[in-house]
Order: sequence, then C-alpha cells, then structure tokens
Amino acid sequence: MIKLLLVEDDVNLSYIVQAGLQEIIGGYEVTVAENGKEGIEAWKNCKPDIIISDIDMPVMNGFEMVKRIRETDGETPILFASALTSPKDVRKGYDIGVNNYVKKPFVPDELDAHLRAILRLKEGKKSRNEEGLCNFGQYTLNPKHATLLNNKTDKQSILTVREAEILQILAENKGEIVRKEAILSRFWNTEDDYFASRSLDVFITKLRKLFADDPHIEIVTKRGTGYILVIKE
Repeated sequence: MIKLLLVEDDVNLSYIVQAGLQEIIGGYEVTVAENGKEGIEAWKNCKPDIIISDIDMPVMNGFEMVKRIRETDGETPILFASALTSPKDVRKGYDIGVNNYVKKPFVPDELDAHLRAILRLKEGKKSRNEEGLCNFGQYTLNPKHATLLNNKTDKQSILTVREAEILQILAENKGEIVRKEAILSRFWNTEDDYFASRSLDVFITKLRKLFADDPHIEIVTKRGTGYILVIKE
C-alpha cells in the first residue's frame, strides 16, 4: 500500500484524485490536506511514502511547505501538480527540493504513472549500498539523506537537497576547480542564467557557514572560473 499525501485546496479535484487512486486504480492510502500548513501537520503524522502538492494555496503555499519539509526530510519524494509551470516556477520548485512536476489537468491514470516512476527510482537508490557517502577532512556527507556529520564532534547538520548536491560535487572533486557553468548546467539546466548564478552564490555562502569554525576546510572561489573545496592539513 502506497501512503500518499495529497495537498490541494480544490475540494472537487482532491475527491477525484483520492477516489481515482484508492478505489479505481487501487494500492493507495490517500491523506488529504487543503493547504501547506495542513500539509506539514499531515506529513508529520502520517509519514507518507510520497507527497503531491498544489502550489498556489491559501494560508501556506506549496513552495513554503516544501521548503519547511526539506529542512529535515531530504528523502520523501515530492511532486508539484500545478498549472504554474513557467521556467521561473519550475526552477524555484527544483531549487527547494521538489522531485518532479505534473501539469494540471491530469487524470488519475497519468498521475499513477508519475508516482510509481518516482517510487521505483527511489527504491532503486535504496537497493544500492550506501554509495554516495563523501568523506573529506573530519566530515561525512550523506547526499541521500542530505546530512553532514562532523565525525570529530558527532554534530550532524541537516542540509537542503540542493545544498547536499552542490557540496557532493565539490567533495567528489576536492582540491580541483569545479567550474561554475558545470554546476549550473547540472542543477539548474543552464550555464549562464543570471538568476541561477545568483542562486548558486547564495548556496555557496550557506555551505561556507557550515565550516566557519573549522580552519581546515575552505570553499575557495576562483573568480570567473568556479569553486574549490580545499582540505588543509
């Protein structure tokens, strides 16, 4: 049984999706919330396997809800189902940790296909061993769970999914320049977008704060080129 959290302020659409997945397609247990605030409470209580959410909702929108969930949960797949699919909205969603988009309107069969594809991808990753752990200095980065462990102090920091992804590529290439264009192309699907570039700068600033008290770790900017994760002995 797939535990699905549906966050949608359109009551009629919620009913159609819930009935379609539970009664017609089968194999789903659907919990419904009408806005982002209710969605966060439902996520805490029902611990869903996957979340699908509208974006434009009263009280708390989908962007804010996902941002708050991703502060502590980097693993549960989240899909946005929305008519808001402009490049700006799509980029913002992926930046805060959404896994995919489904454009409204859709039918339950189509939604079922998207959901199962995301869950198969998740299971495929789980079936692998804990590959992807990055060790550098006294730290262990777990990109899958978006956590950074200080092995010396046992302090664990919770990252956003995007922070973990960027730190991972720097850690995998520690001591070498990672070109800014390569990061933008990989995570923002662009090489020269002004706003994506500014967004990356913000992420790098946040990552630097993680190592502010550690003189042995530094993320160095090579102006006009990219970034280097420097490990000092």
